[in-house]
Amino acid sequence: MTDNRIRLERKNKIALVVMNRPEKKNAFDMAMFEALEQVTLELERDLPRAVVLTGADDRSFCAGFDVTLENPMTEDFLDAVNKKDTTLAGKIIKQMRRAVDGFVNLPVPIIAAVNGPAYGGGMELATRCDLRVMDTGATLCFSEVRLGLMPDWGGGACLARLLGHAHAADLILTARVVKADEAYRMGLINRVSDTGRCLEDAMELASQISQNGPKATRHALAVLRQSRDLSLKNALDKEAELAAALIASGECIHGITAFMEKKSAQFPD
Repeated sequence: MTDNRIRLERKNKIALVVMNRPEKKNAFDMAMFEALEQVTLELERDLPRAVVLTGADDRSFCAGFDVTLENPMTEDFLDAVNKKDTTLAGKIIKQMRRAVDGFVNLPVPIIAAVNGPAYGGGMELATRCDLRVMDTGATLCFSEVRLGLMPDWGGGACLARLLGHAHAADLILTARVVKADEAYRMGLINRVSDTGRCLEDAMELASQISQNGPKATRHALAVLRQSRDLSLKNALDKEAELAAALIASGECIHGITAFMEKKSAQFPD
């Protein structure tokens, strides 16, 4: 990669994706969206068994969209406002969503290590990951309505599916700040980490996942993701279909043999 705004590191079978713009609280400008797309392409070419997403330092996970004039997208944003141009506004949203959708649709588990404040689009990005580990001192906020905006990285729709209508309405319509203990109680995050251990704990979670059958993990994840948009019957049918394909792939031979021999399974990629 030539652009260091999104840094990709590989550790064994885990990919670590770091939003690396700490001077702007890791807020996304055009170059960062483009860098995220590039990282996604690299990951698609050589799939890891899990991905961890985090911010470059503890000052921020991600502050969302960079609204300063340093961001070329801001000029289009202002044009859309001044001209009341929904087509231009839609173009901006499409550009952001293309990058975010591509990343969160990678067919492997994606874990957000929320090591600092996650606001606006940053909170949306965390919401769209499969799992979330949060530093005990971090804060979360769907801050968009404070600015006369609304979630547009896909976070609003996904939050409603994750928490239900009432919790999602509470968080999005009030734009209030949520601390780790409340986020955990409502099911918004999966783990709360001691101060400074968020990334370590997220990597440990990714390591646990990576030791399991990679095909089994991807197939199970596909059912979990697709079930959000399917009826129960169709979700059950999809589960049966993918379970049958998984059995036929033969991956289970490695796991069953290791179990019978009282060993740890070593699954090939």
